[in-house]
Amino acid sequence: MRRADRLFQIIQVLRRTRKPLTADAIAAELETSKRTIYRDIATLIEQRVPIRGEAGMGYILEKGFDLPPLMLTPDEIEAAVLGAQWVAGHADPVLARAAQDLMAKIADTVPERLRPFVLEPASRARPVWNREPDRIDMVRTRSNIHEGKKITLSYRDEHGRESERTIWPIAIGYHEAVRILAAWCELRKDFRSFRTDRVVDAVYHDEKYPERRDLLRAKWRRSLVWEAPKDT
Repeated sequence: MRRADRLFQIIQVLRRTRKPLTADAIAAELETSKRTIYRDIATLIEQRVPIRGEAGMGYILEKGFDLPPLMLTPDEIEAAVLGAQWVAGHADPVLARAAQDLMAKIADTVPERLRPFVLEPASRARPVWNREPDRIDMVRTRSNIHEGKKITLSYRDEHGRESERTIWPIAIGYHEAVRILAAWCELRKDFRSFRTDRVVDAVYHDEKYPERRDLLRAKWRRSLVWEAPKDT
């Protein structure tokens, strides 16, 4: 690996973690020596890359540092395009258009030699098939998730039973043919999953739910809510 490429990869490795990484860990991933990593990090710090830490304790990249958008590897382009293809075929119309715009922006941004990785990718996502229609405003739902605001659903379960639930929305899961809205349910006082094609009606509130979003999300992850949707 060329030194310039290795310096770039060190930054990439540090960008994807919030915890300090030791030179040993970085060297193992980049298949080089610890001494080389120490030397490269010293070079990056001299170039005013905001890396904090010290030998034996680990290193961390300070927030706010970013690289020019042109510095994408072929594999990163392939990954971004493959993900955008999937979103374009499976998400709601607004996200689908955003995915198409993203691919166009990547094609316009990358150097000419990398453009075939966007326009003629080696990997392709399967177009959507047998997708159940969303019966909820996905744009407003995502907005309430970001803002931590409540939603009241009129919901019909798989047996046709209807109920009204006030929920604290957390995330939308995009499965092959359906979308799942994960939320804290005030009625059940627990996490529940709701299929967006079974929503009868939705009322979007300006009221924020009382718990911090990051804490609620952490509790939800621990609950393994994606194992199976629960309608009851």
